[in-house]
Amino acid sequence: MITAKKIDTIVKTGALHALYREDGKWYNNLRYFPATLFDINGYIIFNNESEYLNNKHLKHGKRLNISVGISQIRGYQKFTEDVKRQVLNLL
Repeated sequence: MITAKKIDTIVKTGALHALYREDGKWYNNLRYFPATLFDINGYIIFNNESEYLNNKHLKHGKRLNISVGISQIRGYQKFTEDVKRQVLNLL
C-alpha cells in the first residue's frame, strides 16, 4: 500500500506533514510545515502555512480540494523514472 510516509522515505522532502492521493485532487488538510502533497507522479512542497493558505488552486474546507490536481500547480515536481519505479513497487 502506498502512503505518503513511504514515498517520503524515497524522495526525502523533509516534510513535517505529508499526504498522498493517487489522483492529486482530494486530501485531508495539512497542519505542519514544511508539508508535501504527493500524487502517483510527483509532489508539491509548501514551505510554510502562508504558501499553503494563499495558493489559488487549493480550496480549503473540511477536506482540501484541488480540482485541477496538484500536477497543475506551479512548483510541482515530477518523480524521476527511478523514484517512480520505487513508488510503483509500493503497490
